[in-house]
Amino acid sequence: MQVNRCGWVSEDPMYQQYHDEVWGRPVYDPIELFAKLCLDGQQAGLSWITILKKQANYEACFAHFEPSIIASFDQDKVEELLLNPGIVRNRLKVNSIIRNAKAYLAFVEQGNDFSEFLWGFVNGKPQVNYPARLKDVPVQTPVSEAMSKALKKMGFNFVGPTICYAFMQAVGMVDDHTTDCFCAASKRQ
Repeated sequence: MQVNRCGWVSEDPMYQQYHDEVWGRPVYDPIELFAKLCLDGQQAGLSWITILKKQANYEACFAHFEPSIIASFDQDKVEELLLNPGIVRNRLKVNSIIRNAKAYLAFVEQGNDFSEFLWGFVNGKPQVNYPARLKDVPVQTPVSEAMSKALKKMGFNFVGPTICYAFMQAVGMVDDHTTDCFCAASKRQ
């Protein structure tokens, strides 16, 4: 039986599983949100499937995205990571994860909740859009622009408005499953 999915999903089984079981499902855990934000930043200039296929390597290399461990990475660790073919070997992107870990820690050390902060951009609940076609899905919105500005002010990088919108879609802050997708259809029933 043919299953209709959003138009961005290829025939790759890993991509289909990601779409069917992960993308657009609400995530509230602060560390999971931190990890996803960092991974979406690694996507800049690349396709998501490239990062998805490297996700397990990123988790292994970056201490399962535990900010307190990542923040202690020094230049020797960066050089080691840049030799690892299991991740995107881009110095700026590797350093961005370390920088983001430090920004995350500074934020939570002030008594802030990272999940509440991020979900606050959508008033704490998923925004369901039901676009008719893939071309109706924006690449950024005023909300993703506001999130980007706030994160940059906190010291995060590789968090432009387009990355923030992709992040919002991935963690279920925004539900952009197209109306012909079985995921959207199941929510309307």
